[in-house]
Amino acid sequence: MLAEDFLWFRDFVRSKLEERPELLVICEVADGLKAVEHAEALQPDLILLDIGLPSLNGMEVARQLRELAPKSKIIFLSQETSATVLKEAFALGAWGYVYKSHAEGDLLPAIDAAVSGRRYLSGS
Repeated sequence: MLAEDFLWFRDFVRSKLEERPELLVICEVADGLKAVEHAEALQPDLILLDIGLPSLNGMEVARQLRELAPKSKIIFLSQETSATVLKEAFALGAWGYVYKSHAEGDLLPAIDAAVSGRRYLSGS
């Protein structure tokens, strides 16, 4: 599942995922409330989650999904590089954190890491 409010970036992420036939985007949403609703209903294996979503930010979405979709692995997509935000993301159970500026090279490795049970931090 892909939760990103900027259409051009969402299109970019989808195109990166389409490079790998085993990755199937089952849902795309542009706000946090819809992310929670769809994740609860669909129980996706993986959620690519923007932090700066309207209506409910990605951190709050992750908090709610720990109970509503506990088996879904979350990879945050963000422009935010603050150590505080990174710590909070991983404390919420994130499997990965990809800086949007590094998404071209880091997105697929982050997904591979999460799928294999390893955590991933962009640029590391």
